[in-house]
Amino acid sequence: MTGRRPKRSTFPTSAHRPARATALSAVAMAACASLAAGCGTVPGLSGSADDTIKIMTWAPQDTSATNKPGMPAMASAYVRWINSQGGIHGRKLKLLTCNDHNTSVGAASCAQRAVDENVVAVVGSYSQFGDSYFAPLEGAAIPYIGGYGASNQEFTSPVSYPVNGGQLTLLSGLGEALAGSCGPVTLVRPDSIAGDQLPQLLDSGLQAGGHAKSIDQLAAEDLTEYDKQSQKALESATSNSLKTGCVVPELGDRTATFMDNFQRARSDYAKVKTAAEIGSVDQTVINSTGGASGPYEGSYITGWYPVASDSHWDEMKKVISKEAFGDNRIDPADAGVQTTWIAYKVLTAVLDEIGDGEVSSDSVRRTLNDGLKVSTGGLTPTLSWPYQGKLAAAGFSRLVNTDVNVQTVKGGLLQSANKNALDMTKILQNADLT
Repeated sequence: MTGRRPKRSTFPTSAHRPARATALSAVAMAACASLAAGCGTVPGLSGSADDTIKIMTWAPQDTSATNKPGMPAMASAYVRWINSQGGIHGRKLKLLTCNDHNTSVGAASCAQRAVDENVVAVVGSYSQFGDSYFAPLEGAAIPYIGGYGASNQEFTSPVSYPVNGGQLTLLSGLGEALAGSCGPVTLVRPDSIAGDQLPQLLDSGLQAGGHAKSIDQLAAEDLTEYDKQSQKALESATSNSLKTGCVVPELGDRTATFMDNFQRARSDYAKVKTAAEIGSVDQTVINSTGGASGPYEGSYITGWYPVASDSHWDEMKKVISKEAFGDNRIDPADAGVQTTWIAYKVLTAVLDEIGDGEVSSDSVRRTLNDGLKVSTGGLTPTLSWPYQGKLAAAGFSRLVNTDVNVQTVKGGLLQSANKNALDMTKILQNADLT
């Protein structure tokens, strides 16, 4: 690639150097033996070497932390659906899946397998370890289409083609949504380097809406209970006698634990609302915390896409019903499942554009780089990936979808709270993210 490199961001990231691919490849190859159970091929989807297009989807499964089994399951259903119709231009898809086990070694192992198997793209995947898997992919020039936005490298790597704006857009959008409805806004977040960046994002939206900055409340990363933090957050939220405030818990996998403590302490502060982004709260979490009588009733939740009840998801639901009926790994309301669906729609558009020509990682990448515009049927804006995107000056050259859909919980169900998505481009351009 040529041209000026984007300004370096202070968000957790790492430089990408092709030379690292060799070292990571060695680690990955050694690790693959122990992680072999995490690398699989979907049965019944292979064909001859001449008429199949090989792709990969990976995600963590069966771990004690974040798990996204619905993503490879959705990929499998999509591939079965496409192949049942004769494939794309007569060529069927062959899907490889991999479990990164929520480890950097596992992520490198999955990436190295993608290289070794000569896949044309990694599609609709999730991993937090961009510094481990992007080096092998970049070394082999394999495109990464539609990651979850779980690492900042997804918004900087030249082989990345994201379909959403990650936490960057969700938190800034949440700030804008809360600006007009909340008194004091308390952000409860980890006392860590990664956590240090969260107030900037939330405050960018709050201040754009004419609201004061959030109250930044830190919590140790290794806490197992949050009684004191819950009480302190509730007191902060009610510090303004004119307008009740809101509490925004951003504690990753420990958010659920915080909400258990928060709900018990909340009885004396009934008017205090909570708010979150779809990465930490979804319909399953709302159900498990009491639904209409739980802590999220009335809350704002920001997401990348329309709510699951929106008619734009009807085609996805029909495919799930036809190809994965009874597979409880696939929840149509899960943002990971939705991201995988959209990523495979992008892949299909690319293969349609290539037509009867050669399909390889190079041709897929060239097609994406040559200005291909992909319609996702109203689920996102029309997607296209120029070399320097609209947030390149902020250090995120690959971030092209800045839309945020604001949702609210009514009667225990997520419902749309805004007629049109919020475009966070200007807010993020003006935010101090570097």
